[in-house]
Amino acid sequence: MGVDDLGLSAIPGGTITMRDARSGGTREVLLNAFSIGTTAVRSADFVSLSDASIVYESAGEPARPMTWFAAVQWCNAASAADGIEAAYTIDDRSVQWDTGSNGFRLPTEAEWEFACRAGTTTPTYGPLDAIAWTAADGVDGPQEVGLKRPNDFGLYDTLGNVWEWCWDYADTARYGDYRALRGGGWADQAWSCRASVRRGSAPDAVLEDVGFRVAQGAVGERGAREAQGWSADADRQRADIRGPLPVGWTPLRSLLG
Repeated sequence: MGVDDLGLSAIPGGTITMRDARSGGTREVLLNAFSIGTTAVRSADFVSLSDASIVYESAGEPARPMTWFAAVQWCNAASAADGIEAAYTIDDRSVQWDTGSNGFRLPTEAEWEFACRAGTTTPTYGPLDAIAWTAADGVDGPQEVGLKRPNDFGLYDTLGNVWEWCWDYADTARYGDYRALRGGGWADQAWSCRASVRRGSAPDAVLEDVGFRVAQGAVGERGAREAQGWSADADRQRADIRGPLPVGWTPLRSLLG
Protein backbone atom coordinates (compact mmCIF):
# COMPACT_ATOMS: atom_id res chain seq x y z
CA MET A 1 0.00 0.00 0.00
CA GLY A 2 1.27 3.49 -0.81
CA VAL A 3 0.31 7.07 -0.06
CA ASP A 4 -1.79 7.30 -3.20
CA ASP A 5 -3.85 4.31 -2.10
CA LEU A 6 -5.00 6.22 0.98
CA GLY A 7 -6.15 9.21 -1.07
CA LEU A 8 -4.45 12.00 0.85
CA SER A 9 -5.09 15.67 0.10
CA ALA A 10 -2.46 18.34 0.70
CA ILE A 11 -3.69 20.97 3.18
CA PRO A 12 -1.92 24.35 3.20
CA GLY A 13 -0.66 25.96 6.37
CA GLY A 14 -2.84 28.58 7.98
CA THR A 15 -4.41 29.87 11.16
CA ILE A 16 -7.54 28.71 12.95
CA THR A 17 -9.33 29.96 16.05
CA MET A 18 -10.06 27.12 18.46
CA ARG A 19 -12.76 27.53 21.09
CA ASP A 20 -13.07 25.88 24.50
CA ALA A 21 -16.74 25.59 25.44
CA ARG A 22 -15.99 24.78 29.09
CA SER A 23 -13.74 27.77 29.75
CA GLY A 24 -15.30 30.04 27.17
CA GLY A 25 -11.82 30.91 25.91
CA THR A 26 -10.31 30.97 22.44
CA ARG A 27 -6.81 30.54 21.07
CA GLU A 28 -5.20 31.11 17.72
CA VAL A 29 -3.38 28.10 16.27
CA LEU A 30 -0.80 28.46 13.50
CA LEU A 31 -0.64 25.28 11.43
CA ASN A 32 2.11 23.97 9.19
CA ALA A 33 1.07 22.32 5.93
CA PHE A 34 0.08 18.65 6.24
CA SER A 35 -1.87 15.97 4.40
CA ILE A 36 -5.12 14.28 5.36
CA GLY A 37 -7.33 11.56 3.92
CA THR A 38 -9.95 12.68 1.45
CA THR A 39 -12.26 10.21 3.21
CA ALA A 40 -12.35 8.29 6.45
CA VAL A 41 -10.28 5.11 6.30
CA ARG A 42 -12.38 2.59 4.40
CA SER A 43 -13.15 -0.89 5.65
CA ALA A 44 -11.10 -2.51 2.87
CA ASP A 45 -8.03 -0.44 3.78
CA PHE A 46 -8.42 -1.19 7.48
CA VAL A 47 -8.86 -4.94 7.05
CA SER A 48 -5.83 -5.18 4.75
CA LEU A 49 -3.53 -4.13 7.62
CA SER A 50 -5.38 -5.44 10.65
CA ASP A 51 -5.95 -8.81 12.26
CA ALA A 52 -9.31 -7.67 13.61
CA SER A 53 -12.14 -10.08 12.78
CA ILE A 54 -14.62 -7.52 11.51
CA VAL A 55 -16.92 -8.31 8.59
CA TYR A 56 -18.18 -5.31 6.63
CA GLU A 57 -21.06 -5.15 4.19
CA SER A 58 -19.13 -2.92 1.80
CA ALA A 59 -15.44 -2.33 1.10
CA GLY A 60 -16.22 1.36 0.66
CA GLU A 61 -17.88 2.08 3.98
CA PRO A 62 -15.88 3.69 6.80
CA ALA A 63 -14.03 1.25 9.03
CA ARG A 64 -15.89 1.05 12.34
CA PRO A 65 -16.51 0.52 15.21
CA MET A 66 -13.04 1.81 15.93
CA THR A 67 -11.22 2.33 19.21
CA TRP A 68 -8.61 5.07 19.44
CA PHE A 69 -5.96 2.45 20.21
CA ALA A 70 -6.91 0.45 17.11
CA ALA A 71 -6.64 3.61 15.01
CA VAL A 72 -3.11 4.51 16.16
CA GLN A 73 -1.98 0.90 15.78
CA TRP A 74 -3.34 0.87 12.23
CA CYS A 75 -1.50 4.11 11.47
CA ASN A 76 1.79 2.48 12.48
CA ALA A 77 0.96 -0.60 10.39
CA ALA A 78 0.27 1.66 7.40
CA SER A 79 3.63 3.39 7.89
CA ALA A 80 5.42 0.04 8.01
CA ALA A 81 3.63 -1.12 4.85
CA ASP A 82 4.73 2.07 3.09
CA GLY A 83 8.33 1.74 4.28
CA ILE A 84 8.35 4.91 6.37
CA GLU A 85 9.08 5.59 10.02
CA ALA A 86 6.17 5.13 12.41
CA ALA A 87 4.70 8.27 13.96
CA TYR A 88 3.86 6.54 17.25
CA THR A 89 5.71 4.67 19.97
CA ILE A 90 3.15 2.46 21.69
CA ASP A 91 3.70 0.90 25.11
CA ASP A 92 0.47 -0.61 26.40
CA ARG A 93 -1.80 2.42 27.06
CA SER A 94 1.00 4.95 26.62
CA VAL A 95 1.27 6.40 23.11
CA GLN A 96 3.94 8.95 22.18
CA TRP A 97 3.84 10.94 18.93
CA ASP A 98 7.11 11.88 17.22
CA THR A 99 6.05 15.17 15.63
CA GLY A 100 9.13 15.04 13.38
CA SER A 101 8.07 11.74 11.81
CA ASN A 102 6.41 11.58 8.41
CA GLY A 103 4.50 8.45 9.36
CA PHE A 104 0.74 8.10 9.14
CA ARG A 105 -1.12 9.37 12.18
CA LEU A 106 -4.34 10.85 13.49
CA PRO A 107 -4.89 14.57 12.89
CA THR A 108 -4.80 16.97 15.81
CA GLU A 109 -8.10 18.68 16.54
CA ALA A 110 -6.82 21.92 15.04
CA GLU A 111 -5.75 20.11 11.86
CA TRP A 112 -9.07 18.31 11.65
CA GLU A 113 -11.16 21.45 12.08
CA PHE A 114 -9.02 23.49 9.68
CA ALA A 115 -9.32 20.74 7.06
CA CYS A 116 -13.06 20.38 7.66
CA ARG A 117 -13.76 24.09 7.34
CA ALA A 118 -11.67 24.47 4.18
CA GLY A 119 -11.60 28.24 4.52
CA THR A 120 -15.19 28.67 5.71
CA THR A 121 -16.24 30.22 9.02
CA THR A 122 -19.85 28.99 9.12
CA PRO A 123 -20.97 25.98 11.23
CA THR A 124 -20.92 23.75 8.13
CA TYR A 125 -19.14 24.10 4.79
CA GLY A 126 -22.44 23.67 2.93
CA PRO A 127 -26.05 22.52 3.35
CA LEU A 128 -26.00 19.36 5.46
CA ASP A 129 -28.29 17.46 3.11
CA ALA A 130 -25.73 17.96 0.35
CA ILE A 131 -22.54 17.22 2.29
CA ALA A 132 -23.31 14.90 5.22
CA TRP A 133 -25.14 11.71 6.18
CA THR A 134 -27.14 12.59 9.31
CA ALA A 135 -30.36 11.63 11.09
CA ALA A 136 -32.26 13.67 8.50
CA ASP A 137 -31.38 11.05 5.86
CA GLY A 138 -33.06 8.27 7.84
CA VAL A 139 -30.30 5.72 7.13
CA ASP A 140 -29.65 2.91 9.60
CA GLY A 141 -25.88 2.72 9.26
CA PRO A 142 -22.82 4.29 7.63
CA GLN A 143 -22.87 4.91 3.92
CA GLU A 144 -20.05 4.41 1.43
CA VAL A 145 -17.57 7.25 1.56
CA GLY A 146 -17.49 9.98 -1.05
CA LEU A 147 -21.14 9.93 -2.13
CA LYS A 148 -21.96 13.47 -1.05
CA ARG A 149 -20.39 16.80 -1.97
CA PRO A 150 -16.80 17.45 -0.84
CA ASN A 151 -15.52 20.64 0.75
CA ASP A 152 -13.16 23.03 -1.04
CA PHE A 153 -10.13 20.97 0.03
CA GLY A 154 -11.66 17.94 -1.70
CA LEU A 155 -12.52 16.15 1.56
CA TYR A 156 -15.66 14.04 1.84
CA ASP A 157 -17.80 13.30 4.89
CA THR A 158 -15.87 15.31 7.45
CA LEU A 159 -19.34 15.99 8.81
CA GLY A 160 -21.77 13.13 9.28
CA ASN A 161 -21.43 9.41 8.46
CA VAL A 162 -19.00 8.53 11.30
CA TRP A 163 -17.35 10.43 14.13
CA GLU A 164 -13.59 10.62 13.67
CA TRP A 165 -10.86 10.20 16.27
CA CYS A 166 -8.27 12.93 16.74
CA TRP A 167 -4.91 12.78 18.50
CA ASP A 168 -5.75 15.19 21.33
CA TYR A 169 -7.11 14.44 24.77
CA ALA A 170 -10.67 15.67 25.17
CA ASP A 171 -10.00 17.36 28.54
CA THR A 172 -7.33 16.01 30.88
CA ALA A 173 -8.88 17.77 33.89
CA ARG A 174 -12.42 16.49 33.52
CA TYR A 175 -12.37 13.33 31.42
CA GLY A 176 -9.10 11.57 32.24
CA ASP A 177 -7.63 9.77 29.22
CA TYR A 178 -10.62 10.36 26.93
CA ARG A 179 -9.61 11.33 23.39
CA ALA A 180 -11.36 13.80 21.12
CA LEU A 181 -13.94 12.92 18.46
CA ARG A 182 -15.11 15.21 15.67
CA GLY A 183 -17.63 15.41 12.87
CA GLY A 184 -20.86 13.68 13.90
CA GLY A 185 -22.39 10.44 12.68
CA TRP A 186 -25.18 9.08 10.50
CA ALA A 187 -27.71 9.07 13.36
CA ASP A 188 -26.87 12.52 14.76
CA GLN A 189 -29.05 15.60 14.56
CA ALA A 190 -27.85 18.70 12.76
CA TRP A 191 -26.56 20.39 15.90
CA SER A 192 -23.99 17.60 16.36
CA CYS A 193 -22.75 17.77 12.77
CA ARG A 194 -20.91 21.08 12.84
CA ALA A 195 -17.24 21.90 12.38
CA SER A 196 -16.80 23.13 15.95
CA VAL A 197 -18.62 20.34 17.80
CA ARG A 198 -16.41 18.00 19.80
CA ARG A 199 -17.05 14.87 21.77
CA GLY A 200 -14.77 12.63 23.79
CA SER A 201 -14.62 8.96 24.67
CA ALA A 202 -12.32 6.42 26.26
CA PRO A 203 -9.54 5.30 23.91
CA ASP A 204 -10.63 1.67 24.26
CA ALA A 205 -14.36 2.34 23.83
CA VAL A 206 -16.10 0.40 21.06
CA LEU A 207 -18.59 2.80 19.50
CA GLU A 208 -20.62 1.79 16.47
CA ASP A 209 -20.53 5.22 14.81
CA VAL A 210 -16.81 5.96 15.25
CA GLY A 211 -14.07 5.70 12.63
CA PHE A 212 -10.99 7.73 11.76
CA ARG A 213 -9.27 9.73 9.04
CA VAL A 214 -5.54 9.42 8.56
CA ALA A 215 -3.13 12.36 8.45
CA GLN A 216 0.52 12.64 7.50
CA GLY A 217 3.26 15.21 7.82
CA ALA A 218 6.35 15.99 9.88
CA VAL A 219 5.04 19.12 11.60
CA GLY A 220 7.42 19.55 14.54
CA GLU A 221 11.00 19.09 15.67
CA ARG A 222 12.29 15.67 16.67
CA GLY A 223 11.39 15.08 20.30
CA ALA A 224 9.08 18.09 20.46
CA ARG A 225 6.09 17.70 22.72
CA GLU A 226 3.85 20.13 20.88
CA ALA A 227 2.65 20.64 17.33
CA GLN A 228 -0.37 21.76 15.34
CA GLY A 229 -2.33 23.08 18.33
CA TRP A 230 -1.47 20.19 20.66
CA SER A 231 0.84 20.56 23.64
CA ALA A 232 1.88 17.90 26.16
CA ASP A 233 2.67 20.65 28.68
CA ALA A 234 -0.82 22.10 28.29
CA ASP A 235 -2.31 18.63 28.84
CA ARG A 236 -0.25 18.22 32.00
CA GLN A 237 -1.06 21.67 33.35
CA ARG A 238 -4.76 21.22 32.70
CA ALA A 239 -4.79 17.93 34.61
CA ASP A 240 -2.90 19.41 37.57
CA ILE A 241 -5.88 20.87 39.39
CA ARG A 242 -5.92 21.11 43.18
CA GLY A 243 -8.58 21.07 45.85
CA PRO A 244 -12.07 19.53 45.80
CA LEU A 245 -13.15 18.27 42.38
CA PRO A 246 -16.57 18.72 40.82
CA VAL A 247 -18.62 15.52 40.74
CA GLY A 248 -17.54 13.25 37.91
CA TRP A 249 -14.18 14.89 37.21
CA THR A 250 -11.26 12.45 36.83
CA PRO A 251 -8.01 14.39 36.20
CA LEU A 252 -5.45 12.45 34.17
CA ARG A 253 -2.11 12.22 35.91
CA SER A 254 -0.89 8.62 35.52
CA LEU A 255 0.05 8.87 31.81
CA LEU A 256 1.22 12.48 31.85
CA GLY A 257 3.87 12.22 34.57
